Amino acid sequence: MKKLITFALLGALAVTGCRSTQEALEIGEAGERNAGPCPRAFALFDASRIVEIRGAEEKYDNVGFTGEIAAVRSLCRYVGDNPITGDVDITFDLGRGPAVAGQSEAVYQYFVAITRKNVAVIDKQTFPLQVSFPYGQDRVRITKSIEDFSIARASDTTSGENFEIVVGFELTPSQRAFNREGRRFRVNAGQG
Repeated sequence: MKKLITFALLGALAVTGCRSTQEALEIGEAGERNAGPCPRAFALFDASRIVEIRGAEEKYDNVGFTGEIAAVRSLCRYVGDNPITGDVDITFDLGRGPAVAGQSEAVYQYFVAITRKNVAVIDKQTFPLQVSFPYGQDRVRITKSIEDFSIARASDTTSGENFEIVVGFELTPSQRAFNREGRRFRVNAGQG
């Protein structure tokens, strides 16, 4: 009987200890889980790389600046009826081809779009990516962060699974066609 009372007393203390720890830490919403997964974040295939051709012919000597999206990572948070908020990190592998061997500065344009999954674009923003190639190097890896994105939800049960975060380079029609046709000129894009 004495053992039973001791276990009951220890059990009561353990439950009280957990509750007071949570109250002491004031976990609040931080202890709640998302209503579902975060939106999928990825690079759009047709816009995941860029090859600049300087000149009339598509040959290696005419390759200017190149780029490829190496990775897209996202973290998000949403509880209750709050919007989905988070950050996106995009890693770019950028190259400098023979046609721009003497140039050390380039400006790429890339976009980040929030979409309703397989339906429509909700918001799209374009950003400049200014790059300085160090002396003697023809490639560089850069990670850019888009902080504090926010996606409104219809209700507290709307999951992040209903949305996507799509990234890519802003391309000319001929650059898009180059990508779609599977043609490639990789100037060792990246230092991986």
